[in-house]
Amino acid sequence: MPATQKPMRFGHTEGHTDVCFDDLGSYIVTCGSDGDVRIWEDLDDDDPKSINVGEKAYSCALKNGKLVTAVSNNTIQVHTFPEGVPDGILTRFTTNANHVVFNGDGGKVAAGSSDFLLKVVDVMDCSQQKTFRGHDAPVLSLSFDPKDIFLASASCDGSVKVWQISDQTCTISWPLLQKCNDVINAKSICRLAWQPKSGKVIPVEKSVKLYRRETWNNQYDLSDNFISQALNIVTWSPCGQYLAAGSINGLIIVWNVETKECMERVKHEKGYAICGLAWHPTCGRIAYTDAEGNLGLLENVCEPSGKISSMEKDYNDLFDGDDANNAGDFLNDNAVETPSFSKRIINDEEEDDDLMLASGRPRQRSHILEDDDNSVDVTLLKAGSSFSKEEEEDDQANSIHNLPLVTSQRSFYDGPMPTPRQKPFQSGSTPMHLTHRFMVWNSVGIIRCYNDEQDNAIDVEFHDTSIHHATHLSNTLNYTVADLSYEAILLACESTDELPSKLHCLHFSSWDSSKEWLVDMPQNEDIEAICLGLGWAAAATSAMLLRLFTIGGVQKEIFSLPGPIVSMAGHGEQLFIVYHRGAGFDGDQCLGVQLLELGKKKKQILHGDPLPLTRKSYLVWVGFSAEGTPCYVDSEGVVRMLNRGLGNTWTPICNTREHCKGKSDHYWVLSCKLDREFRCMELADLMTQNAVNLAIKYASRSRRLILAQRLSELAVEKAAELAATQVEEEEEEDFRKELNAGYSNTATEWGQPRLRNQVEEDAEDTRESDDKEEEPELHNHVFYVLPLLSEGFFLTKVHFYTKNTLNCILSIKFFSHNCYFRPKTGFQMWLEENRSSILSDNPNFSDEADIIKEGMMRFRVLSAEERKAWAAKAKGGTTSDGAEAKKRKHVVDESYETENEKEKAKENLNLPKKQKPLDLSTNQKLSAFAFKQE
Repeated sequence: MPATQKPMRFGHTEGHTDVCFDDLGSYIVTCGSDGDVRIWEDLDDDDPKSINVGEKAYSCALKNGKLVTAVSNNTIQVHTFPEGVPDGILTRFTTNANHVVFNGDGGKVAAGSSDFLLKVVDVMDCSQQKTFRGHDAPVLSLSFDPKDIFLASASCDGSVKVWQISDQTCTISWPLLQKCNDVINAKSICRLAWQPKSGKVIPVEKSVKLYRRETWNNQYDLSDNFISQALNIVTWSPCGQYLAAGSINGLIIVWNVETKECMERVKHEKGYAICGLAWHPTCGRIAYTDAEGNLGLLENVCEPSGKISSMEKDYNDLFDGDDANNAGDFLNDNAVETPSFSKRIINDEEEDDDLMLASGRPRQRSHILEDDDNSVDVTLLKAGSSFSKEEEEDDQANSIHNLPLVTSQRSFYDGPMPTPRQKPFQSGSTPMHLTHRFMVWNSVGIIRCYNDEQDNAIDVEFHDTSIHHATHLSNTLNYTVADLSYEAILLACESTDELPSKLHCLHFSSWDSSKEWLVDMPQNEDIEAICLGLGWAAAATSAMLLRLFTIGGVQKEIFSLPGPIVSMAGHGEQLFIVYHRGAGFDGDQCLGVQLLELGKKKKQILHGDPLPLTRKSYLVWVGFSAEGTPCYVDSEGVVRMLNRGLGNTWTPICNTREHCKGKSDHYWVLSCKLDREFRCMELADLMTQNAVNLAIKYASRSRRLILAQRLSELAVEKAAELAATQVEEEEEEDFRKELNAGYSNTATEWGQPRLRNQVEEDAEDTRESDDKEEEPELHNHVFYVLPLLSEGFFLTKVHFYTKNTLNCILSIKFFSHNCYFRPKTGFQMWLEENRSSILSDNPNFSDEADIIKEGMMRFRVLSAEERKAWAAKAKGGTTSDGAEAKKRKHVVDESYETENEKEKAKENLNLPKKQKPLDLSTNQKLSAFAFKQE
């Protein structure tokens, strides 16, 4: 007869709820997020006994009169049953324990925690403990081997491991699960269960895998076409012949493991996730709980009364008319006769019974080791059973003809398996199922969403309150995605049966009285991703369309996307779009990227190029750096940036996983920005002079005064080096020309002492003529320049300079002095005068950046008139500084000329009255200059 589903009843408050039977099946025991353990005599018990064990209870197990619970205070507690008297603490963890189970005889307890550890504790002597290490994420569930040889565990790191209890080593590990960072974010809690006396089950995704014990080879899968969501939990019948599983959308399915036949399908009244499942120890009753704290009961499940007629059940009523066309494949007018519990004998030595079941993703083909058993028919299965030949001959004909046409067996495929497509997401947001979550967190501000019993609202905060004040919005339309810029707040919601999908913009920077606008999407078109830029807003929809609006609400562009949207980001006039190019295989996503510039001259930079990701990873963040360079991050923590100088390729710039201090650490990327000013100096040292000048401008606009000053000093050094290099090249070239011009001079001509004076006289005449002109004509005469020492610039080497270069050096000297050793703004002048007071009030300030920050805070407190006065003072100071610089330059020039005249007068006193020849060659002049006597 078909299973009977009793109406569910309230058991605990909303949240994860666990359930189990006592040894005799007389009581149903549940625990929930209210911290209570309730003991029910039956589902109709209106006054169950309640035991408070803590703030929250995550799991419970009952054996031999001992009730064990995993409690939110990181402990495993023991109470007597049914009295409920506390009987001590078995063990402790550093964080919440997620699951607890007994072994077969009730002498040991195993528990798994979010600190990645598993512990096996002796119930009678809690000092006898074994700790298992090897998982890289919180433990989801665990289960004892019926023979107490192995312990199985599942974890958020995506693995299912089998441990040797005796030496605490991992025997085998399967990557079957989807990775996550916490139990609350896990797609399935993956409650494990070993087959009585032989094997094990792992519920994940939409199938159940059967493994052979000891060899751990995969045999075949159990599945059903009605399973549309991942399986959450499984439990065995006491005989080990039937397996029940519950899914996250409220479906309970029972299989006959021998025939791989689906015996029962029951749907939750409201479709809530099944998180607790327990089979009665002596009869066909299954108790189950859901994620809302309710308790339910199924009766007459695979009842051992002869024939089972579950195939005659009206599935149209069960599934509310869904899949009505496919339901006929699973219906049969004739009942299938199966052996009863009493007739079935389990043989421990039977090799076919020595199996372990596990469910996993069908695309993990590496775990499908054997496919021969998938094609075994019912006759071969019965041939290995303990039925007599007479029973086999009587049932064989009817069984073959009465089996459903559609089975859960899958043909073996050894090729690549497609990867499920990544769902659309908003960068900087947290999962939508959270009651309190971030809708977006970027460099502008934060948008939070609260959706609970007390309030359904949205809070907007800005990092810089001068842009806009914090805002509180009602969320009556249930907005799910948001974006924030310096101009506006953009919100979007999904469509409902009554309302279409909407795009809502709050344009707070608008100069008119209308500060917001609302746009409805066409029917059957939902907004999946949004972003804001400079003067525009974009929305990507489920119809693979991108709608581009002005910031005022006018739709100015609409175009089709090459594939389903994944995410978008905007910065200035740039729009960064990531979408699905096609189907990925073996865990890889196949993504494409478009980069558009939406200025006056619209153009496309990236034309649907493939987006490279780490193997078996997915996209978690897209955005721009502070300078406007597109960046993105994958699930493996690798940050990549667009390299425009290398043909628009993507360069890995950071691996956040390498900077995590612990396994539970995780970096949530908000924006890309470089804060290492010392590293900026190192990079600037590799730049050209023009690039350094641009860096100075950017640092000044970014209010990084110390960095701008150091970059300015670096620019002066580079200018001096460049000038020196040019001088040396000119001198070398001129010297070669002069040497080539005349080699006819005799050796004695190089030694005439009075030639030196003629060279200097020519130089003096040239200098005097140059001083008379406003813009002196530059000649190729060479001067011997001694090291110059001034306030702002040092020449530490002796070089030969042309007059042009000398003037350049003097200009650089005064430019450095005036621009970087004098305040240029009112704030800098105010800071210089008030530096002593800042240091006296804050004696612990040793860094110049701290002094500047404190000074900026004090300067902002000043009134507008005071700040204007300082600004005017700074402008006047700059003008006077320029005049003083000209005076100093004129003084230096005069002193330079005076010294040369005195030196010339001294040398002329020693010269004979006979004048030098007027036709001296250039070589003679150079030799006289080179061998000048002091």
